[in-house]
Amino acid sequence: MQITELQNVASQVRRDIVRQVHACQSGHPGGSLGCADLLVGLYFDQMNLKSNADGTKPFDMNGIGEDLFFLSNGHISPVFYSVLARAGYYQPAELATFRKLNSRLQGHPTTHEHLEGIRIASGSLGQGMSVAIGAAQAKKLNGDKSMVFVLMGDGEQNEGQVWEAAMYAPHHKVDNLVAIIDFNGQQIDGPTDKVMNNRDLGAKYAAFGWNIMKMNGNDMADVVKVLAEARAFSGSGQPTMIIMTTEMGAGVDFMMGSHKWHGVAPNDEQLAAALAQLPETLGDY
Repeated sequence: MQITELQNVASQVRRDIVRQVHACQSGHPGGSLGCADLLVGLYFDQMNLKSNADGTKPFDMNGIGEDLFFLSNGHISPVFYSVLARAGYYQPAELATFRKLNSRLQGHPTTHEHLEGIRIASGSLGQGMSVAIGAAQAKKLNGDKSMVFVLMGDGEQNEGQVWEAAMYAPHHKVDNLVAIIDFNGQQIDGPTDKVMNNRDLGAKYAAFGWNIMKMNGNDMADVVKVLAEARAFSGSGQPTMIIMTTEMGAGVDFMMGSHKWHGVAPNDEQLAAALAQLPETLGDY
């Protein structure tokens, strides 16, 4: 897809995010808005995915012969649900059930409801990269040349399991893995440099043996460029880590740059103000 087409999809995804969270007055809009460009770039341009003749996506848990994505910071489920729906895994109308009783679209993604596109329950922070490494190793053992992508938060780097995985992947040459850190500098309790300073994450991962790349996660052209370069690094003997700079709340001016919108739903007036800034490009659900 052309960059402008991807940007149009991202605008609709951002509309979906604020509408989902507003409708149930619960959820995490800030990080979801910040990661919209990345997930659109992955699912609509960079990932090799199976597709039916009508554009809908078939789904099975194994994902043999196609790229896989794991969302470790599962609290940003609104962006994940929107992108999966818009990509053809299920109907966008289902987004209206977000966080409601008996919905498949729970606050954190789960697997027992059999939602297409979801392979792990996530949101217990620190676990996603371990799962992604296992999936990537399985692909290598099976001779499957597909890639595995995983997204983590920068606050999530406080978790010890992340660093066990960080040591493991380079040692075992898991070079079909691309991990991405959403470096927005915010977490639920405040700025990351105040809560637990990450300092130079790139240097830390490089010391473990990762290939380090940087990305502007709110510039669609850069998202597509860096993801393509990361894919080309497969087979090098090293896993790749992308330090992705984003703005929490990107696309909605009054939500940008503050941890206060990490997990707060907009009221009616704020929803209207947000939607006024986000063009409707694919049709609201």
